[in-house]
Amino acid sequence: MNEARKAPELWRQLQATVEVLLRVSAGQSGTSSIDAVEASLRPAVQALAFHAWRNHGRAVALRTLLAQKPPALPSDTLLCLALGLMSSNEETSYDEFTLVNQTVQAAKQSPRSKAQANFINACLRRFQRERDALLAEANKRLEASWNHPLWWVKRVQADHPDCWERLLSEANRHPPMTLRVNQRKVDPADYLLKLQDAGVAVARSSSTRIELAKPVPVHKLPGFEDGWVSVQDGAAQYAAPLLLDGGLRGLPLRVLDACAAPGGKTAHLLEMSEAQVIALEVDPQRAERIGETLGRLGLTAKVLCADASKPATWWDGELFGAILLDAPCTASGIVRRHPDIRWLRRESDIQQLASQQKQILNALWPLLAAGGRLLYCTCSIFKAEGDGQVQAFLASNKDARLMPSPGHLLPGLAADQEGLVDNQASDHDGFFYALYEKMRP
Repeated sequence: MNEARKAPELWRQLQATVEVLLRVSAGQSGTSSIDAVEASLRPAVQALAFHAWRNHGRAVALRTLLAQKPPALPSDTLLCLALGLMSSNEETSYDEFTLVNQTVQAAKQSPRSKAQANFINACLRRFQRERDALLAEANKRLEASWNHPLWWVKRVQADHPDCWERLLSEANRHPPMTLRVNQRKVDPADYLLKLQDAGVAVARSSSTRIELAKPVPVHKLPGFEDGWVSVQDGAAQYAAPLLLDGGLRGLPLRVLDACAAPGGKTAHLLEMSEAQVIALEVDPQRAERIGETLGRLGLTAKVLCADASKPATWWDGELFGAILLDAPCTASGIVRRHPDIRWLRRESDIQQLASQQKQILNALWPLLAAGGRLLYCTCSIFKAEGDGQVQAFLASNKDARLMPSPGHLLPGLAADQEGLVDNQASDHDGFFYALYEKMRP
């Protein structure tokens, strides 16, 4: 009888997590950094890295109090990782004694941190002794108390003065797992029963949207490989219904999904309509994911690898009845799913991305038939990528009319804003939606 595989030692998990954190601090995305980790370590490293990013602001403030001069970057990253784990209110799988011991062991086993092992041990032991005083002092800093960069905190305060605290708190909360039922393959009511039979608990549901009580591996979802269901956040599921509300009567039966990867919204458009859908994506690897998504669901779209802002390189001259633009953005609305984003972004990125959004919007508008609709959306809570874009677009396009739209959907558990297709309470990410209609001459 084979013995069950033992989990890798914690010190090895910590070492691998440090490598992920270092890659992200150098500008690489958290997703790609974690994907590069050895398979046996990956689940634990993802959990540790997410914990580190959600507590990074406090960890750095504590390290500053414990050491006037930080050690070299690998050692500093390991020390801050441990401080983040030890100072968080969130439960971890390890007691502090074990965590300190294994952090020091991780330093001793690393050629880059071995010389700092005693220093790391001294800092962590001092934190244990002076925890309350050190935390009180660290939390006087906004970036420590909210675990976001200072510029980010100030931006959220300015954009959402009535609820900025809630938004920053939501960003550190674990998100729900939400499903979208493919009505072409299974009835939503029947699928709820299939989940019940499989022992998968449901928190709430409406229409084709099902929010699970807790996340589960996708292989435990009935019919996942057969395309019965997709994993898609509740806010993202509003795109296709908003764009297709009322259908395409009298309009070209062509829909463009610009910036379409990984294909979730493309698939939703196809599940809801008989239109020809063209999915556009500038990144070749991400474009491949669209095909994989559609293949699992048994759907077909024309996938083009091209730049949405340069129609001359890909457009065939036929107008579209509807266009979905899920524009490149800061992703500030999905940081609870991708907590590395807040530390990757720079304040200057907001204006750069806003300029790119404006360019794509203005490039796609002439491709829309009169009477057609263009849905602009971003997974951002920053107003420069939402309300600010609306005003600028309407000012420069006199044939555009703003239709009833959700505007900023703020993350968290709340009743959906007026104007959405149903008003049941849901727990969703931060999003922005603006629906434009091209007025007829």
